[in-house]
Amino acid sequence: MKLSVLTYNTLFGGRDGADDRRAQAQIRLINELKSDIFLMQEAKGFDANGGAWLYGMEASIGMRGFLALAPRTGQNVAIFFRAPLRPVSFEADGANFHHVLATLKAALPDGRTATFIAAHLCPNGVAVRLREAAYLAVHAAPGNLTLITGDFNSASPHDTDPEGFDALPAQHRARYLADDLRTADRSVLAHLEAAGWVDVGYALGGSNVPTVPTAGFTDTEFAVMRCDYVLASKSLAAQATSYKVIRNPATDMASDHYPVLAEFTL
Repeated sequence: MKLSVLTYNTLFGGRDGADDRRAQAQIRLINELKSDIFLMQEAKGFDANGGAWLYGMEASIGMRGFLALAPRTGQNVAIFFRAPLRPVSFEADGANFHHVLATLKAALPDGRTATFIAAHLCPNGVAVRLREAAYLAVHAAPGNLTLITGDFNSASPHDTDPEGFDALPAQHRARYLADDLRTADRSVLAHLEAAGWVDVGYALGGSNVPTVPTAGFTDTEFAVMRCDYVLASKSLAAQATSYKVIRNPATDMASDHYPVLAEFTL
């Protein structure tokens, strides 16, 4: 079977107060791409009013969703899926992560089980992200079909230096500094790869395509860099067929992050 996976940091669920135009643009994109799995970061407010926005999203995109609540920040994470995938279990870890980690195990049509993990690592500093990465490392068993996607707030050891890093205000630059206090840290992704995770973007030649900031959010806390990733176990990475950062006029304005789409043939 072919499996397509979309990961997207939606910036507060695509809503600016009562203005949901960004959310509507995101929904149009999701319906156009029709991925089998959609892993969403910053599903803020999706738990309010009995989960009204969660259920509204399900209806709008024709996918079933699971919501992981972020107890301290409210920056929830959600995983949506469509048939023929069938849910086996869902877990949320809000204790060991600054925001929350969501894990969905799903049955494939051939009877195998795949695990999809949505991550949004801490934006505040490398030390916290390294601790979070330690909890992700244990899931990298090479023989399993496992995928971690999301916003890692980190530069890759495979990419060029983030453009504009030196020009960031000091309080923002400090969030990404390596131990030398000058350059951008790359240790988080390096540790994950050392544990066995495969950077699908790099493996398929898609590294150095930045995911932040988008054209509509240039005056933010980001240097121009790739900080949204698709990481796969070795057995799943071997079946990756395509990787693309979705950059177009709609995604320029819909969030401060560009979405990433990866495809696999299982």
